[in-house]
Amino acid sequence: MNYIKYFPMELVFWVTALVLLATSNGHEHHFTLCPLANLGYGGWCPGCGLGRSISHIFHGQFNESFSEHWFGLPAILIIVYRIYSLIEQQRTHKNLTIK
Repeated sequence: MNYIKYFPMELVFWVTALVLLATSNGHEHHFTLCPLANLGYGGWCPGCGLGRSISHIFHGQFNESFSEHWFGLPAILIIVYRIYSLIEQQRTHKNLTIK
C-alpha cells in the first residue's frame, strides 16, 4: 500500500504521451484543447501543432515536423530528459528505502 504513495504518475504520463504520439498519424487534426483554436482564432498559437510536429519526427518526416511547429525536436529532447531524471529519482528513492 505504501508503494501507491510513491507511484511515478508523471513518469507514466510522459512515457504514455510519447508512445501515443509515436504511434499516431500526425496528418490528421482532431479535437484540440487550445482555447484560441476553439474560439475560432486562425492566427498563430504558441502550442498548436506541437503534438503533430513530434509525431512527424517519430515518423522521420523532419520537414513536415518543422512546418507544423519549430519546437518539436527540442520538446522531445526536454521530455526524454525529464523521463530520464524521473527514472533516476525513482531508482535513487528505491535504493534509499531498501537500506
